[in-house]
Amino acid sequence: MPNPNTIRLLVLDIDGVLTDGGLYVDDDGKPSKRFHVRDGLGIKLAMKNGIAVAILTGKTSRVVDHRAKELGIDHVIQGSKNKATDIKKLAEKIGVTLEQTAMLGDDLPDLPAFAVCGYAMAVGDASAEAKAAANHVTQAKGGNGAAREACEHLLKAQGKWDAVLASFRP
Repeated sequence: MPNPNTIRLLVLDIDGVLTDGGLYVDDDGKPSKRFHVRDGLGIKLAMKNGIAVAILTGKTSRVVDHRAKELGIDHVIQGSKNKATDIKKLAEKIGVTLEQTAMLGDDLPDLPAFAVCGYAMAVGDASAEAKAAANHVTQAKGGNGAAREACEHLLKAQGKWDAVLASFRP
């Protein structure tokens, strides 16, 4: 049975998860993405408290590399053609089992990874298929705090949230 308290690796999709799914393109054809600051804090808190974080996305963008570097995420796979295969590679590279791996996704391309990971999570505005395949669905929409909520969910399940809160108290 899927168990959030055993998760040691959280894998995040980008478009529709860390972003609102909108594709922003300037006059020169250069893409940009909007990220939510609370998602970034949630990711950092997860990493500080023993949960490795990785990015797994079907698209390729330098914006993703920049955001990953900013957050201290070392494991990034872009241009994925098979998320099930790639999440297996990430787990092996990081040294965790698939049962210790969670995926936060939003749409059909995430379903293969959901099928092999130990704990599947979908954002609040995910496709019906992604929500049906998920063990947990966030209240927040993609790009609007869903990753933060997913990180909190895992930290609370692992009994670490009170210590996180205490670290912010004077």
